[in-house]
Amino acid sequence: MITSIGLVELTSIARGVETADAMLKASDAALAFAKPVCPGKFIILIHGDVGSVNESMTAGLGVGADKVVNHLVIPRVHPDLLAAMNGVSAVGPVEALGVVEFFDIASAIIAADAAAKAGRVTLIEVRLGLGIGGKSFFKLCGEVADVKASVGAAMSALGSRGQVVSSCVIPAPDPVLFTEMM
Repeated sequence: MITSIGLVELTSIARGVETADAMLKASDAALAFAKPVCPGKFIILIHGDVGSVNESMTAGLGVGADKVVNHLVIPRVHPDLLAAMNGVSAVGPVEALGVVEFFDIASAIIAADAAAKAGRVTLIEVRLGLGIGGKSFFKLCGEVADVKASVGAAMSALGSRGQVVSSCVIPAPDPVLFTEMM
């Protein structure tokens, strides 16, 4: 069971690879992924116990230095978050659909975790800036009131951090959205 995650978002691919190496050498934290994303950014996601994730993040932020755009540590991550990031969440009947869009990756992850914890919702997808101009977004579903509460919690979780582009809650979404857009 994954308890904690850490993410570093950089503006340099070369520095990103170097940072990932330093993070892996710093502790027992495991690599979920390290990959380039649009436009020319590099993201590293690690997971493990809180202490290991914090040690790796300290090393990564030191090596990444001036190329770090954003970063995060979530000590008790919602169990559905990584599945949604990997696109393997199951979708059943949907009463309401919520979508929240961001200019940065770290904000999308922080907000998606907060949204999942705020109500009886299912994270459907967390898309992290690959092939969409560096933007990130997440989708969730549930009952209308829960989806509204979760979208609100996502916005509140960011405070002044990050840049939200837009959000919506769609009651009774057309089922085609789940077969043609997913």
